[in-house]
Amino acid sequence: MNIPQHIAIIMDGNGRWAEQRGLPRVAGHREGAASLRAVLRACAELGVKYLTVYAFSTENWSRPQEEVDFLMNLFSQTIDREIEELIKNGVRLNFLGRLEKFSESLRKKMYEAMEKTKGNDRITLNVMVNYGGRAEIVDAFNQMLKEGRKEVDEETLKQYLYTKDIPDPDLLIRTANEMRVSNFLLWQIAYSELYVTPVLWPDFRKEQLLAAIEDYQKRVRKFGKTAEQVKG
Repeated sequence: MNIPQHIAIIMDGNGRWAEQRGLPRVAGHREGAASLRAVLRACAELGVKYLTVYAFSTENWSRPQEEVDFLMNLFSQTIDREIEELIKNGVRLNFLGRLEKFSESLRKKMYEAMEKTKGNDRITLNVMVNYGGRAEIVDAFNQMLKEGRKEVDEETLKQYLYTKDIPDPDLLIRTANEMRVSNFLLWQIAYSELYVTPVLWPDFRKEQLLAAIEDYQKRVRKFGKTAEQVKG
């Protein structure tokens, strides 16, 4: 069975899910956290080794302050609530992005959670926060300039990305039927298979994950080659 080693997800539709039910937007984020818990569990069961999710972008700071504050509290509460379960289930947790913008207390929780789970190897969960694909590439080049590098190739650049030790995604899933990548993993998804579903993220669970993987298994991954070359 051809299970993708690395699945990346743009978790979209939390606000719409809540609005359709006459609920505040924050209710969609709370239910979205439940979806992430279910999908992570399913990925671990299936043998997926890396799950990368777009939790908070560099642009999301422009949302209403009430919603931003709720999300910051949700991140903090979720770490507190889930950390022991993650440790028990062999999940390594990474928070990747420009973490310096978060409050000192939240940053401390993030770093402590990463430290507590760094020895786990069943599955790695990468939570991208204050993240943007362009910002990641800019940060990589700025670090290389600081080190005095005069010339760069693809392999060198890869070592300066937030995801430097992580293989590129095999499958990128986007929920809520949006046909764009929204500044997510711009370098890493060059040859990822794309799967877009109308299902809103709070309704996305194991059944929907399996449908995405089944679709992926029908694809022929060519990486720039012809179909005949791949078959040969």
